[in-house]
Amino acid sequence: MTQKLTDAMFTGTLASSKLTGAMGNNDGSALTGIGGDGATDSANDPAINTNPSGGVGALWANHTSGELFVCTDATTNANVWYNVGGGSGDVQRFPGGGTISGYTCGGQAGPGGQFNHIDKFSFSSNANATDAGDLSVARAYACGAASSTHGYNSGGYTPQSDVIDKFQFTTDGDATDVGNLTLARSGCAGQTSSTHGYVSGGSPNNSTNIIEKFTFASNGNSTDVGDTTNSRDYLTGQSSFTHGYSSGGSSDTPYLNIIEKFTFSANANATDVGDLTVGRYSQAGQSSTTHGYNAGGYSGSYQDRIDKFTFSADNNATDVGNLSNNQRAGSTGQSSSTHGYTAGGNSPYTDVIDKFSFSTDGNATDVGDMTLARNGVSGTQY
Repeated sequence: MTQKLTDAMFTGTLASSKLTGAMGNNDGSALTGIGGDGATDSANDPAINTNPSGGVGALWANHTSGELFVCTDATTNANVWYNVGGGSGDVQRFPGGGTISGYTCGGQAGPGGQFNHIDKFSFSSNANATDAGDLSVARAYACGAASSTHGYNSGGYTPQSDVIDKFQFTTDGDATDVGNLTLARSGCAGQTSSTHGYVSGGSPNNSTNIIEKFTFASNGNSTDVGDTTNSRDYLTGQSSFTHGYSSGGSSDTPYLNIIEKFTFSANANATDVGDLTVGRYSQAGQSSTTHGYNAGGYSGSYQDRIDKFTFSADNNATDVGNLSNNQRAGSTGQSSSTHGYTAGGNSPYTDVIDKFSFSTDGNATDVGDMTLARNGVSGTQY
Protein backbone atom coordinates (compact mmCIF):
# COMPACT_ATOMS: atom_id res chain seq x y z
CA MET A 1 0.00 0.00 0.00
CA THR A 2 1.23 3.47 -0.84
CA GLN A 3 0.56 6.31 1.59
CA LYS A 4 1.07 10.02 0.90
CA LEU A 5 3.22 11.86 3.47
CA THR A 6 1.74 15.05 4.88
CA ASP A 7 3.21 17.89 7.00
CA ALA A 8 1.15 16.73 9.99
CA MET A 9 3.05 13.44 10.11
CA PHE A 10 6.39 15.28 10.88
CA THR A 11 6.09 16.47 14.48
CA GLY A 12 9.62 15.67 15.61
CA THR A 13 13.12 15.30 14.25
CA LEU A 14 13.58 12.94 11.32
CA ALA A 15 16.87 11.05 11.45
CA SER A 16 18.96 11.54 8.34
CA SER A 17 19.63 7.77 8.27
CA LYS A 18 15.97 7.23 7.35
CA LEU A 19 16.34 9.31 4.17
CA THR A 20 17.62 7.04 1.42
CA GLY A 21 17.36 6.88 -2.32
CA ALA A 22 16.77 9.70 -4.81
CA MET A 23 14.75 12.63 -3.48
CA GLY A 24 14.25 14.56 -6.73
CA ASN A 25 14.86 18.24 -7.37
CA ASN A 26 13.50 20.07 -4.36
CA ASP A 27 13.57 23.77 -3.46
CA GLY A 28 16.08 24.24 -0.62
CA SER A 29 15.22 27.87 0.12
CA ALA A 30 13.45 26.97 3.37
CA LEU A 31 16.30 24.87 4.78
CA THR A 32 17.84 26.34 7.96
CA GLY A 33 20.53 25.45 10.47
CA ILE A 34 23.06 24.29 7.88
CA GLY A 35 26.60 25.17 8.95
CA GLY A 36 27.42 28.10 11.35
CA ASP A 37 26.33 31.41 9.91
CA GLY A 38 25.93 29.94 6.42
CA ALA A 39 27.57 31.44 3.34
CA THR A 40 27.23 35.06 2.29
CA ASP A 41 25.54 35.10 -1.10
CA SER A 42 26.81 37.76 -3.54
CA ALA A 43 27.13 38.51 -7.24
CA ASN A 44 30.83 39.32 -6.69
CA ASP A 45 33.94 37.87 -5.11
CA PRO A 46 34.95 39.03 -1.63
CA ALA A 47 37.80 41.56 -1.33
CA ILE A 48 40.66 41.87 1.11
CA ASN A 49 38.66 44.55 2.97
CA THR A 50 35.56 42.32 3.16
CA ASN A 51 35.62 41.82 6.94
CA PRO A 52 33.49 38.76 7.84
CA SER A 53 31.55 38.92 11.12
CA GLY A 54 32.22 35.21 11.61
CA GLY A 55 35.98 35.57 11.27
CA VAL A 56 38.12 32.67 10.07
CA GLY A 57 35.99 29.94 8.47
CA ALA A 58 33.35 32.32 7.08
CA LEU A 59 32.03 31.30 3.66
CA TRP A 60 31.33 33.53 0.64
CA ALA A 61 29.45 32.27 -2.42
CA ASN A 62 29.59 34.12 -5.75
CA HIS A 63 26.33 33.11 -7.46
CA THR A 64 27.49 34.72 -10.72
CA SER A 65 30.58 32.54 -11.19
CA GLY A 66 29.54 29.68 -8.91
CA GLU A 67 32.79 29.94 -6.93
CA LEU A 68 33.02 29.52 -3.16
CA PHE A 69 35.54 31.18 -0.83
CA VAL A 70 36.48 30.53 2.79
CA CYS A 71 38.19 33.12 5.00
CA THR A 72 41.54 31.75 6.24
CA ASP A 73 42.91 35.01 7.72
CA ALA A 74 40.51 37.54 9.25
CA THR A 75 42.87 40.53 9.67
CA THR A 76 40.79 43.71 9.38
CA ASN A 77 41.02 45.11 5.82
CA ALA A 78 43.70 42.53 4.98
CA ASN A 79 41.63 39.33 4.88
CA VAL A 80 42.59 36.22 2.93
CA TRP A 81 39.79 34.38 1.08
CA TYR A 82 40.78 30.95 -0.25
CA ASN A 83 38.94 29.76 -3.36
CA VAL A 84 37.56 26.28 -2.60
CA GLY A 85 35.01 26.19 -5.40
CA GLY A 86 37.16 24.46 -8.00
CA GLY A 87 38.08 27.78 -9.57
CA SER A 88 41.22 29.86 -9.38
CA GLY A 89 42.16 33.20 -7.88
CA ASP A 90 42.40 33.46 -4.12
CA VAL A 91 41.65 36.88 -2.64
CA GLN A 92 44.58 38.03 -0.56
CA ARG A 93 46.61 41.09 0.30
CA PHE A 94 49.17 42.05 -2.34
CA PRO A 95 52.41 42.20 -0.32
CA GLY A 96 53.85 44.97 -2.48
CA GLY A 97 50.95 47.39 -1.99
CA GLY A 98 48.39 48.78 0.44
CA THR A 99 44.83 50.04 0.49
CA ILE A 100 44.68 52.54 3.35
CA SER A 101 47.80 54.63 4.05
CA GLY A 102 51.33 55.38 2.92
CA TYR A 103 54.16 55.90 5.43
CA THR A 104 57.42 57.88 5.12
CA CYS A 105 60.10 57.22 7.75
CA GLY A 106 63.27 58.98 8.87
CA GLY A 107 65.39 61.01 6.44
CA GLN A 108 67.70 63.97 6.69
CA ALA A 109 67.94 67.63 5.68
CA GLY A 110 71.71 67.90 5.54
CA PRO A 111 74.77 66.07 6.91
CA GLY A 112 74.25 65.09 10.54
CA GLY A 113 70.60 66.08 10.48
CA GLN A 114 68.81 62.75 10.65
CA PHE A 115 65.13 62.55 11.66
CA ASN A 116 63.05 59.95 13.49
CA HIS A 117 59.67 60.97 12.04
CA ILE A 118 57.06 58.45 10.89
CA ASP A 119 54.69 60.33 8.56
CA LYS A 120 51.33 58.91 7.38
CA PHE A 121 49.12 60.00 4.47
CA SER A 122 45.83 58.66 3.13
CA PHE A 123 45.39 56.69 -0.09
CA SER A 124 41.65 57.49 -0.24
CA SER A 125 42.03 61.28 -0.66
CA ASN A 126 44.74 63.78 -1.58
CA ALA A 127 46.01 65.39 1.63
CA ASN A 128 49.10 66.30 3.63
CA ALA A 129 50.84 63.76 5.83
CA THR A 130 50.49 63.72 9.62
CA ASP A 131 53.07 62.76 12.25
CA ALA A 132 52.12 59.24 13.35
CA GLY A 133 55.06 58.39 15.60
CA ASP A 134 58.84 58.11 15.90
CA LEU A 135 61.48 55.54 14.94
CA SER A 136 63.51 54.06 17.80
CA VAL A 137 66.54 55.97 16.48
CA ALA A 138 66.80 58.84 13.97
CA ARG A 139 68.33 57.73 10.68
CA ALA A 140 68.35 58.19 6.90
CA TYR A 141 68.61 55.89 3.87
CA ALA A 142 66.99 52.90 5.61
CA CYS A 143 64.57 50.57 3.77
CA GLY A 144 60.95 49.62 4.40
CA ALA A 145 58.77 46.50 4.45
CA ALA A 146 55.21 45.74 5.54
CA SER A 147 53.22 42.85 6.97
CA SER A 148 49.42 42.98 7.02
CA THR A 149 49.53 44.67 10.44
CA HIS A 150 52.90 46.41 10.89
CA GLY A 151 55.45 48.55 9.09
CA TYR A 152 59.20 47.85 9.29
CA ASN A 153 62.21 50.14 8.90
CA SER A 154 65.62 48.45 8.60
CA GLY A 155 69.18 49.74 8.65
CA GLY A 156 70.01 53.33 7.78
CA TYR A 157 72.65 55.92 8.51
CA THR A 158 72.99 57.47 11.96
CA PRO A 159 75.87 56.44 11.52
CA GLN A 160 75.43 52.91 10.10
CA SER A 161 72.60 51.04 11.83
CA ASP A 162 71.58 47.36 11.99
CA VAL A 163 68.25 48.06 13.75
CA ILE A 164 64.98 46.54 12.52
CA ASP A 165 62.16 48.78 13.75
CA LYS A 166 58.49 47.78 13.80
CA PHE A 167 55.40 50.00 14.19
CA GLN A 168 51.66 49.27 14.22
CA PHE A 169 49.35 50.33 11.39
CA THR A 170 45.98 50.40 13.13
CA THR A 171 47.11 52.71 15.95
CA ASP A 172 49.52 55.63 15.60
CA GLY A 173 52.55 55.24 17.85
CA ASP A 174 56.31 54.91 18.08
CA ALA A 175 58.34 52.07 16.56
CA THR A 176 60.16 49.49 18.67
CA ASP A 177 63.50 47.80 17.99
CA VAL A 178 62.64 44.13 17.32
CA GLY A 179 65.83 42.72 15.79
CA ASN A 180 69.07 43.28 13.94
CA LEU A 181 70.37 42.90 10.41
CA THR A 182 73.37 40.64 9.79
CA LEU A 183 75.35 43.77 8.88
CA ALA A 184 74.85 47.45 9.78
CA ARG A 185 74.33 49.43 6.57
CA SER A 186 72.44 52.15 4.72
CA GLY A 187 71.35 52.70 1.12
CA CYS A 188 69.71 49.26 1.02
CA ALA A 189 66.55 48.15 -0.82
CA GLY A 190 63.49 46.64 0.86
CA GLN A 191 61.14 43.96 -0.46
CA THR A 192 58.06 42.28 1.04
CA SER A 193 56.57 38.81 0.70
CA SER A 194 53.43 37.64 2.50
CA THR A 195 55.55 36.25 5.36
CA HIS A 196 58.92 38.04 5.39
CA GLY A 197 60.66 41.36 4.97
CA TYR A 198 63.83 41.46 2.85
CA VAL A 199 66.86 43.78 2.79
CA SER A 200 69.13 43.83 -0.28
CA GLY A 201 72.52 45.47 -0.81
CA GLY A 202 73.61 48.64 0.93
CA SER A 203 76.85 50.03 2.24
CA PRO A 204 78.51 49.70 5.65
CA ASN A 205 81.76 51.22 4.32
CA ASN A 206 81.94 49.41 1.00
CA SER A 207 78.98 48.15 -1.01
CA THR A 208 77.59 44.73 -0.10
CA ASN A 209 75.71 42.04 -2.06
CA ILE A 210 73.84 40.50 0.88
CA ILE A 211 70.13 39.61 0.62
CA GLU A 212 68.69 38.86 4.05
CA LYS A 213 65.21 38.27 5.43
CA PHE A 214 63.33 38.44 8.73
CA THR A 215 59.99 36.87 9.61
CA PHE A 216 56.79 38.78 10.34
CA ALA A 217 55.45 36.01 12.60
CA SER A 218 57.83 36.81 15.47
CA ASN A 219 60.36 39.44 16.44
CA GLY A 220 63.99 38.52 15.77
CA ASN A 221 67.15 39.01 13.78
CA SER A 222 67.43 38.58 10.02
CA THR A 223 69.34 35.82 8.24
CA ASP A 224 71.52 35.90 5.11
CA VAL A 225 69.60 34.08 2.33
CA GLY A 226 71.36 35.04 -0.92
CA ASP A 227 73.32 37.58 -2.93
CA THR A 228 72.54 40.37 -5.37
CA THR A 229 74.21 40.07 -8.79
CA ASN A 230 76.91 42.50 -7.66
CA SER A 231 77.76 44.59 -4.62
CA ARG A 232 76.00 47.96 -4.67
CA ASP A 233 74.24 50.57 -2.58
CA TYR A 234 71.50 53.20 -3.00
CA LEU A 235 69.42 50.74 -5.01
CA THR A 236 65.63 50.51 -4.70
CA GLY A 237 63.21 47.61 -4.28
CA GLN A 238 59.93 46.33 -5.72
CA SER A 239 57.82 43.26 -4.88
CA SER A 240 55.50 40.97 -6.84
CA PHE A 241 53.48 38.11 -5.34
CA THR A 242 56.38 35.71 -5.94
CA HIS A 243 59.62 37.69 -6.29
CA GLY A 244 61.61 40.57 -4.87
CA TYR A 245 63.24 43.02 -7.29
CA SER A 246 66.19 45.41 -6.94
CA SER A 247 66.80 48.24 -9.40
CA GLY A 248 69.66 50.61 -10.12
CA GLY A 249 72.22 51.59 -7.52
CA SER A 250 75.88 52.51 -7.39
CA SER A 251 79.14 50.54 -7.10
CA ASP A 252 82.44 50.73 -9.01
CA THR A 253 80.18 51.75 -11.89
CA PRO A 254 78.53 54.84 -10.39
CA TYR A 255 75.16 54.61 -12.17
CA LEU A 256 73.82 51.09 -12.60
CA ASN A 257 70.83 50.20 -14.80
CA ILE A 258 70.41 46.62 -13.53
CA ILE A 259 66.97 45.15 -12.75
CA GLU A 260 67.32 41.85 -10.90
CA LYS A 261 64.98 39.48 -9.09
CA PHE A 262 65.05 36.70 -6.50
CA THR A 263 62.35 34.22 -5.54
CA PHE A 264 60.41 34.29 -2.27
CA SER A 265 59.78 30.53 -2.36
CA ALA A 266 63.39 29.54 -1.57
CA ASN A 267 66.61 31.10 -0.34
CA ALA A 268 68.58 31.90 -3.49
CA ASN A 269 70.71 34.46 -5.30
CA ALA A 270 69.24 37.15 -7.55
CA THR A 271 69.47 37.06 -11.34
CA ASP A 272 69.76 39.94 -13.83
CA VAL A 273 66.43 40.22 -15.70
CA GLY A 274 66.55 43.60 -17.48
CA ASP A 275 67.72 47.21 -17.58
CA LEU A 276 66.36 50.60 -16.56
CA THR A 277 66.11 53.25 -19.28
CA VAL A 278 69.07 55.03 -17.67
CA GLY A 279 71.51 53.94 -14.97
CA ARG A 280 70.89 55.78 -11.68
CA TYR A 281 70.76 55.53 -7.91
CA SER A 282 68.65 56.86 -5.00
CA GLN A 283 65.40 56.58 -6.95
CA ALA A 284 62.00 55.65 -5.47
CA GLY A 285 60.46 52.21 -6.06
CA GLN A 286 56.76 51.30 -6.42
CA SER A 287 54.85 48.10 -7.22
CA SER A 288 51.50 47.31 -8.79
CA THR A 289 50.30 43.70 -8.96
CA THR A 290 51.76 43.46 -12.49
CA HIS A 291 54.64 45.96 -12.76
CA GLY A 292 57.54 47.51 -10.91
CA TYR A 293 58.30 51.24 -11.13
CA ASN A 294 61.34 53.50 -10.59
CA ALA A 295 60.87 57.24 -10.11
CA GLY A 296 63.54 59.95 -10.09
CA GLY A 297 67.11 59.25 -9.03
CA TYR A 298 70.60 60.59 -9.83
CA SER A 299 72.65 59.70 -12.93
CA GLY A 300 75.18 62.54 -13.00
CA SER A 301 72.17 64.85 -12.99
CA TYR A 302 68.85 64.61 -11.18
CA GLN A 303 66.08 62.64 -12.92
CA ASP A 304 62.30 63.11 -13.09
CA ARG A 305 61.51 60.06 -15.25
CA ILE A 306 59.22 57.23 -14.17
CA ASP A 307 60.31 53.82 -15.50
CA LYS A 308 58.06 50.75 -15.61
CA PHE A 309 58.90 47.03 -16.07
CA THR A 310 56.69 43.94 -16.12
CA PHE A 311 56.67 41.15 -13.53
CA SER A 312 55.26 38.52 -15.91
CA ALA A 313 58.36 38.35 -18.14
CA ASP A 314 62.01 39.35 -17.82
CA ASN A 315 62.43 42.54 -19.84
CA ASN A 316 63.80 46.07 -19.93
CA ALA A 317 61.95 49.04 -18.43
CA THR A 318 60.22 51.76 -20.45
CA ASP A 319 59.89 55.48 -19.66
CA VAL A 320 56.17 56.10 -18.97
CA GLY A 321 56.03 59.56 -17.36
CA ASN A 322 57.64 62.22 -15.17
CA LEU A 323 57.53 63.35 -11.56
CA SER A 324 55.46 66.41 -10.70
CA ASN A 325 58.16 68.79 -9.45
CA ASN A 326 61.75 69.03 -10.58
CA GLN A 327 64.20 66.21 -10.94
CA ARG A 328 65.07 64.70 -7.57
CA ALA A 329 66.81 61.84 -5.75
CA GLY A 330 66.74 60.41 -2.24
CA SER A 331 62.95 60.14 -2.29
CA THR A 332 60.97 57.03 -1.38
CA GLY A 333 58.06 55.13 -2.92
CA GLN A 334 54.72 53.87 -1.61
CA SER A 335 52.13 51.82 -3.48
CA SER A 336 48.35 51.68 -3.17
CA SER A 337 46.23 49.25 -5.18
CA THR A 338 45.77 51.90 -7.91
CA HIS A 339 48.63 54.43 -7.70
CA GLY A 340 52.33 54.83 -7.07
CA TYR A 341 53.52 57.59 -4.73
CA THR A 342 56.87 59.39 -4.49
CA ALA A 343 57.67 61.30 -1.29
CA GLY A 344 60.48 63.71 -0.42
CA GLY A 345 63.93 63.92 -1.99
CA ASN A 346 66.43 66.64 -2.71
CA SER A 347 67.32 69.12 -5.47
CA PRO A 348 66.63 71.02 -3.29
CA TYR A 349 65.11 69.29 -0.24
CA THR A 350 61.39 68.84 -0.83
CA ASP A 351 58.29 67.85 1.14
CA VAL A 352 56.25 66.95 -1.95
CA ILE A 353 54.13 63.78 -2.13
CA ASP A 354 53.04 63.03 -5.68
CA LYS A 355 51.22 60.14 -7.30
CA PHE A 356 50.80 58.49 -10.69
CA SER A 357 48.27 55.97 -11.98
CA PHE A 358 49.04 52.27 -12.43
CA SER A 359 46.24 51.82 -14.96
CA THR A 360 47.39 54.50 -17.42
CA ASP A 361 50.94 55.61 -18.22
CA GLY A 362 51.43 59.31 -17.54
CA ASN A 363 52.95 62.02 -15.37
CA ALA A 364 52.63 62.28 -11.59
CA THR A 365 50.63 65.01 -9.84
CA ASP A 366 51.42 66.81 -6.55
CA VAL A 367 48.83 65.61 -4.00
CA GLY A 368 50.21 66.69 -0.62
CA ASP A 369 53.20 67.46 1.62
CA MET A 370 55.22 65.57 4.20
CA THR A 371 55.48 67.06 7.70
CA LEU A 372 58.90 68.48 6.75
CA ALA A 373 61.19 68.59 3.71
CA ARG A 374 63.90 65.91 3.67
CA ASN A 375 65.65 63.24 1.61
CA GLY A 376 67.00 59.79 2.47
CA VAL A 377 63.51 58.70 3.54
CA SER A 378 62.15 55.16 3.45
CA GLY A 379 58.59 54.14 2.62
CA THR A 380 55.98 51.47 3.22
CA GLN A 381 52.22 51.09 3.06
CA TYR A 382 49.18 49.62 4.80
